[in-house]
Amino acid sequence: MTTKKSDFLFRLYLVIFLAYLLLPLIVMGGAAFNDSRFPSVFPWAGFTLNWFVELWNDARLINSFKNTILVALAVVLLSVPIGAAAAILINSIGGATRSILYGLMVAPILTPGAVIGISTLLFWNKLAVPLGLHLAVLGQVSYIAAFVMLLVLARLQSFDRSLEEAALDLGASHSMVLRRILLPHLYPALGAGAVIAFFQSIENFNITLFTRGPYDTLTVYVFSKVRSGITPTINALAVILIAVTLTGALVVELRRRRVQAKSA
Repeated sequence: MTTKKSDFLFRLYLVIFLAYLLLPLIVMGGAAFNDSRFPSVFPWAGFTLNWFVELWNDARLINSFKNTILVALAVVLLSVPIGAAAAILINSIGGATRSILYGLMVAPILTPGAVIGISTLLFWNKLAVPLGLHLAVLGQVSYIAAFVMLLVLARLQSFDRSLEEAALDLGASHSMVLRRILLPHLYPALGAGAVIAFFQSIENFNITLFTRGPYDTLTVYVFSKVRSGITPTINALAVILIAVTLTGALVVELRRRRVQAKSA
C-alpha cells in the first residue's frame, strides 16, 4: 500500500512539474496563432499565420537574429579552445597554482553580467576600441569559456594518463598525443561545451547591452519591443526557435539510438 501511494505521489509530482514547465510554452506558442494584436490566447480571436508573415517582413528583427547567430558562432569558436586549454592546463598542474588558476577561470561565472559588461566596455574603451558586436563576443567569452572548462575538466577525470605515457614512450610527440589520444577522449565534452556556449550566447543580455554599440541582437531587440509595445511576432519567433531546438534534440536522440543499436 505504501509503495502504491509513493508511486502515485511521484506521478502526481511529475505531472505538476511538467505542467509547470510546458504550460507557459504552450500559452506562448498559442499566442503566435491567435488573431489578436495583444499576445494572448484568451480571448481567442481566430487562427492566423499573419504574425509569422509579419515576422518575416520585420527587417530589424531578422537583422537582430542574424547578429545573434553570428555572435554565438564567434563565441563558440573562441570559448571552446580557451576553455579546453584551461582545463587541460589545470588538470596537468597541482598545488596553489592550480587553485589560483581555477579560481580565476571560475570567477566570471559568479560575477553579475552587468559588471562584466561594464568592465568590458571600460577596458576596451581605454584602448580606443569602438563598441560593436566584437566587444559583445569578447565580453561573453570571458565567462562562457568557464562553462566549457568545467565540462572538459569533468571529462578529464575519466582519462587514463597511462595512455599518454605509453604513447610518449613509443616515440609519439606531444602534439600527436594531443590529436590522437586526448582530443578524441574529450570530443563529447567539447561538443557539449559548444552547445552550451552557443545557447548561453543567444540568451545573453546584460553584457551585450553594454557592448553592442549601434547593433541589435535578439535579446536587446525583444527588450526594446517590451518597452515600446510587444506584438505576437515575438511569439512567432519563439515558436520557430522551439521547433528548431526540438527537431535538433530529436535528431540527436535518434542518432544516439541508432549508434547504440549498432554497437549492441
